[in-house]
Amino acid sequence: MDTLQTIKETKLIAILRNANPNDILPIVESLYKAGIRAIEVTMNSPKALESIELISNEMKGKVVVGAGTVLDAESARLAILSGATFILSPTVDKNTIRMSKKYGAVSIPGALTPTEILEAYEYGGDIIKVFPTTSLGPEYIKDLQGPLPHIPLLPTGGVSIDNVTDFIEAGAVGVGLGSALVNTKVETNKAYFEELEQKAQAFYNKVH
Repeated sequence: MDTLQTIKETKLIAILRNANPNDILPIVESLYKAGIRAIEVTMNSPKALESIELISNEMKGKVVVGAGTVLDAESARLAILSGATFILSPTVDKNTIRMSKKYGAVSIPGALTPTEILEAYEYGGDIIKVFPTTSLGPEYIKDLQGPLPHIPLLPTGGVSIDNVTDFIEAGAVGVGLGSALVNTKVETNKAYFEELEQKAQAFYNKVH
C-alpha cells in the first residue's frame, strides 16, 4: 500500500492514544470494517512500538500504520523500524522530518501559523498537520488556502462528526480523528467495538 496515497484517498487518520495494548487489534479491525485505512498510534501510549509492530504484521496490506506524538528523530527511527510508514508530530522538528524521509516514511509535522506551516513543508513535510484546530475551526483551513494553496493540510484537534465535512470542504486533504472516534477511556466489550465500527462508518460516509 502506498501510504501517502492511502491517506489522501481515505482522508481519515484514526488516532489511538493510550489504548490498552490488548485492545489494539480489535480496535483496528473495527475501524478497517468501516473503511478506515490509516491508523496512528501515539508514542506516549503504553507499549506503543509493540502496538505499531502488531498492526504492521497482522493488518499488512489492509491498513497503513504510523506513529504520532513523535518529538525527536530517534523516536521516529524506532517507530519506523517497528513498522510505521508515516510519522506525525505536534511540532516542527527538522531532524525528525529528515529522519522520517531518510527511512522512506511519510512525514507529517505539526504546525499552526502560516510561517510554521511553510517552514515544515520546506523542511520536507509531505502533509502538514494543522494543530490544534479545536478553537480555530474549518474557517482557518480555508484562510490558509489563500496564501498556501500548494501545501496539503491535515487539521487535527476539534474534528467531530458535525464539522468533518466542513474541514474537507475548506480544503483539507484529510483529518486526524482522536477521541471523537476512538475513546480509550471506557471499558471495551462487544458493544464497544460495534459502536466504534458504526462511528467510523459515519465519519467515512460523511467525507466520501
